[in-house]
Amino acid sequence: MEVLRDPLGNDDPPRRTVMSIGNFDGVHIGHQAVLSHVVQRAQAAETTAVAMTFDPHPIKLLRPSEAPSLVTTLDQRLALIERTGIETTLVLPFTHRLARMDAAEFVRDVLVDRLGVQEVYIGSNFRFGADRGGDVALLEAMGEELGFQAAAAPIVEAAGGVVSSTRVREAIASGHVEEVATLLGRTFFIDGRVLEGKRLGRTLGFPTLNIEVENEIEPCHGVYVTVVHIPSFDRSFAAVTNIGVRPTVYQNSLTTVESHLLDFTADVYQERVRLYFLRRLRDEQAFTSTMQLMTQIRRDVEAAREVFAQHPIEDLELILP
Repeated sequence: MEVLRDPLGNDDPPRRTVMSIGNFDGVHIGHQAVLSHVVQRAQAAETTAVAMTFDPHPIKLLRPSEAPSLVTTLDQRLALIERTGIETTLVLPFTHRLARMDAAEFVRDVLVDRLGVQEVYIGSNFRFGADRGGDVALLEAMGEELGFQAAAAPIVEAAGGVVSSTRVREAIASGHVEEVATLLGRTFFIDGRVLEGKRLGRTLGFPTLNIEVENEIEPCHGVYVTVVHIPSFDRSFAAVTNIGVRPTVYQNSLTTVESHLLDFTADVYQERVRLYFLRRLRDEQAFTSTMQLMTQIRRDVEAAREVFAQHPIEDLELILP
């Protein structure tokens, strides 16, 4: 997939395309539906399928105190968009100048004059332009005037409600990782780098990878059945992951993400890994002794082995980095 990061400046974006515009955070099944539709329409019209997205997220610039923690990094977002068949993604740098652009001006100057768009599809609740003045109705009306087609993307429902990035974020923050997988159409993952820790897990007989997370959001404190993909080994390993402050051994500790790999002991410090969340086992707990903690970790490991006995890693559809 071609990625153009200066489409309104030095880049030479394709014209007469079929396009969808959105933030696409998480690239959930609703996003996938509209992007796949764009691909189908572009193939029928023998033109290029394009996604337009923004970086940073507009709210981060306009109202930073209200900005959501994003499900995906920009690189993850682009990789997931590529999987839908989109051929070109335009990453518009979201600046104060762009934010001040009137919605009708954006349609005329960007979509029509700069890009010569042929068809545009956006979510029914997506807004663009100064003061969020642009919507599907404006695109449809201006399309009739300026010679392009526009329509709202269909609403997608799953697990008892409408799929949205906000709902995905709420499910992640609540630790409902199986619901998250349903909404995303994939196993939820985060990326990070392995740091050298205090090796406490090793002294307890359960060495861990201490992961410095790159994503803005991670599941709430608790213990999870996970998979860790280590690129240098070209393998994915079964794991149990604790997210929390390790209350049994530390006071006032910062939140850490620590993964104990069930059948792995090598050091992979400073390596980037991908961590997939399959199931939540329990809340993080404070134990009265390290012996109680070790007993519980053994139970967690056995519970994870039972999950992998029913769902072997090789049968899981994991999106590799």
